[in-house]
Amino acid sequence: MTIEPDRVVLVLSGGGMKAMAQVGVLRAMDEAGLAPAEVIGTSAGALVGAMVASGLSYEEIVPRVFSVGRHELAVLARWSVLARGLAAPSVLRPEPVRSLLRRLLPAHGFESLRLPLRIVAVDAEAGVPVVFGAGGRTDCTVVEAVMASMALPLYLPPVVIAGRRFVDGGLLEVLPLDVAAQVTADLVVAVDVGPVAVAPPVGTPLGPALLAAHDRAMAIVMASQRARAVADWRSAGRRAPLVLVEPDVDPHATFAFDRTAEFIEAGYRAGYAALAGRAGGGDRRGAAGGPGPAGPGAVRHAGTL
Repeated sequence: MTIEPDRVVLVLSGGGMKAMAQVGVLRAMDEAGLAPAEVIGTSAGALVGAMVASGLSYEEIVPRVFSVGRHELAVLARWSVLARGLAAPSVLRPEPVRSLLRRLLPAHGFESLRLPLRIVAVDAEAGVPVVFGAGGRTDCTVVEAVMASMALPLYLPPVVIAGRRFVDGGLLEVLPLDVAAQVTADLVVAVDVGPVAVAPPVGTPLGPALLAAHDRAMAIVMASQRARAVADWRSAGRRAPLVLVEPDVDPHATFAFDRTAEFIEAGYRAGYAALAGRAGGGDRRGAAGGPGPAGPGAVRHAGTL
């Protein structure tokens, strides 16, 4: 007999478009009868987490994420870079990203959220992680907090909130288990789609040399601190059981806007397997003990609801 946990905390890593796999995990959790009581997110995981905390269901989130395109999330700041060169504040324009967040998130105030939400960013001056939302700062909108959590240096400029500059939470908490350790939970489901330390295969298009070098450095640092966070959780006493979901996605597909269906499917299958393992492999909705259809056709169908 499996005793179902009363308080499930969902932890979502950064990972750019790979975070769409976290949406697939939501479907697996629904089928397992696990509803998050609180959500903690970093960077793109903060965006997915904010949609969940706003009260959106899997069926409501899918069409939203399918609408995300390069023209909103990765618009080059061409004139700024051409005119100012290395003095330009960022490679991408922040305004389209902010507009996208306003469109995707139905709740703009923390008081309007259906679930407690903790968004992790980094104070650029103090060099420490900062939590916005439950148990933390609420002196900004949810949109601004998510924007701060996604503001990866070089790509996006810091977000100024109450006179302080904030940058991507993944610099210190790419998988924010340290924040989850401060939250009461019976079960923690953590979905990791963050960077890996291994370099892309030879021949992989890497883009401009400066960006490629930056991405490699960030990947090495973030992968190291993610491994440390998982090891610390597992070695610490008196912590809730951890279900670590690691979807099988291309680790170098941060800006793969055309692979949303693939990422959602990978998240669903990984979530199903991880949660089935926790429950002893019991049968749920999929035939023969496996997950139900979650291929591109199934995902697209969900997106029309």
